[in-house]
Amino acid sequence: MKKQNLVVIFSLAFALLASIAFAEGYRAVTISKPANGATVSSPVEVCMSAWGVEVEPAKNGVSDGKGHNHILVDVALPDLNMPVAKDANHIHMGDGSSCKSIELSAGTHTLRTLFAKGNHMPYNPPLTDVITVTVK
Repeated sequence: MKKQNLVVIFSLAFALLASIAFAEGYRAVTISKPANGATVSSPVEVCMSAWGVEVEPAKNGVSDGKGHNHILVDVALPDLNMPVAKDANHIHMGDGSSCKSIELSAGTHTLRTLFAKGNHMPYNPPLTDVITVTVK
C-alpha cells in the first residue's frame, strides 16, 4: 500500500476515535514537551496539551470544563479537595498559558501537570499526567 494511502487511513482513524472520545465526555491533559525520559538542560520548557477542557486564565472564574494548568515538581498528587498549593514545587499557570520555562537543578526530576478550575481546585478524578526527566 502506498505511503499516502496509509497516512490518509491513519488520519481518518484518528479523527474517528477522537470524535467518539469527545462525544463521550473525554477529558485529558498531557505533558507534550519534554518527552518522558528525556535528558534536558535547564531552564526546561514544559508544555501541556488538553482535550475536552478549555484552558483559560484563572481570573475568568470557575466554570465546568474550563481551567488552567499547574506544574508539580518532585511531589505527589495533592489532596483533590483542597486548592493547589503555590510554592517552588507547585507552579501555577493561572495566566492560561500552556508552556512555561522552569529552572531545575541537575539530576532526575518528576514533572506532573494538574488541571484545575479558576479557584485552583483540581478536577476529581484528576486531569493529570506525569513524566520523568534528567537535567544535565
